[in-house]
Amino acid sequence: MLRRRLRNSDASISLTPMIDIMTVLLAVFMVTTPMLTTGIDLDLPRAGHSALSGNDHAIQISVDSAGRYFVGETQVSLDNAVKRVIAMRGENPQLTIMINGDKSADYGAVMAVMGKLKDAGFQRVGLRTQLEN
Repeated sequence: MLRRRLRNSDASISLTPMIDIMTVLLAVFMVTTPMLTTGIDLDLPRAGHSALSGNDHAIQISVDSAGRYFVGETQVSLDNAVKRVIAMRGENPQLTIMINGDKSADYGAVMAVMGKLKDAGFQRVGLRTQLEN
């Protein structure tokens, strides 16, 4: 009788939990990936290295010469830019943020986004520049 029970036992692996996890990860990557790169045409100021190095995987917030804010390539208001980045912080508490300020952008607009991010508790906020030749 014991042998009979062992032969009838089901040894298959349930794939449902793994599929659920993979679906959630896919959704997270699909939402965050477009925000990692920026296609905004900015004339960055020339200087030495940026304040933070290794910024290829940082969230990009851009301020153009007209004072408009962009997260990735999406134009947003200042408050919405900060809200988006706060939402992303839940997935990565060590999130690095790079602010791309156009050379002719208003200094106050760049400092406003930097101040709001610091007030929201972000510690790794840097300014992107072009290297001097």
